[in-house]
Amino acid sequence: MIAYNHYIKFNPVLTNEKEVSSFFTDTVIVRESLLSNKQEKLSYKLKFFNNQGRDIALYSDEKFSSAKRDKLWAFQIEGVVTFYWYSGSLTLEYVKDDNFTEALLEYWCLHIVLPVFFTSEEKYDFLHAGAVEVEGKPVLFVAESFGGKSTMTDFFMKQGHTMISDDKVATYEENGVFFAVPSHPHHRPHRGMEDLGFFVTNTAKEPKPIHAIYELERAEPNALITITELHGIEKFKSLRYSSEINLSFLKSKRFTFLSRLAKAVHVYKVTVPWDMQRLPEVHEMIVEHCSK
Repeated sequence: MIAYNHYIKFNPVLTNEKEVSSFFTDTVIVRESLLSNKQEKLSYKLKFFNNQGRDIALYSDEKFSSAKRDKLWAFQIEGVVTFYWYSGSLTLEYVKDDNFTEALLEYWCLHIVLPVFFTSEEKYDFLHAGAVEVEGKPVLFVAESFGGKSTMTDFFMKQGHTMISDDKVATYEENGVFFAVPSHPHHRPHRGMEDLGFFVTNTAKEPKPIHAIYELERAEPNALITITELHGIEKFKSLRYSSEINLSFLKSKRFTFLSRLAKAVHVYKVTVPWDMQRLPEVHEMIVEHCSK
């Protein structure tokens, strides 16, 4: 499976990392661990908010800081599985817990652990957004919780737009240009608990420069649909509130990233009437706006 611009291989037959790496480029190996003593080395813990009804936490063998080669990390999903990795490696090992299933392994790995892994390795910065292509160009939708970004992403996909990400958009900067990276090829329109949703074939295949970010603002059902560009502090606040995987020890790096993103990418506010029957109007206006 391709996810986050890497080939993700679960439990490969080849278990020698050097042997595997000779066959694949940018491959993340996810395999069951044969070791059980790693937990003893982890003395630092960073607890996350309860997710999907489970306690989750990040661990390290030394004080949390920017990644350095061979630093040991672990990510624990209570009652399900714990993942381990060393900085500089593309191999994640896991240890099963009582409620482990293959489906839960795939869900937690693709949806949560890989974003945390790529963030801690400082490869990507993530935005909490839905993203699709409009005329081949990445467009991101951000909003407050229950603000309609999933509904908007779903509607655009139903109109034939290519999906980039259902929920978390990996981004990186190259020569002053910010790229959106396709996530995993699943869509969760109804946000089922610990459910990846359904497989999507019409997904982006490679990173592309971000064309625009649209902040969705809920409005009355009969409200006028408007699109206005954000500037200054309002623009930065929109990006800041849309930031995802906010690891405290990377706070300074994240601030710099958001500041540079704000200078490089246009951010617009869209008033969205809270009426499903008017989604075609919103879609038409955004598509027309993108083409200008």
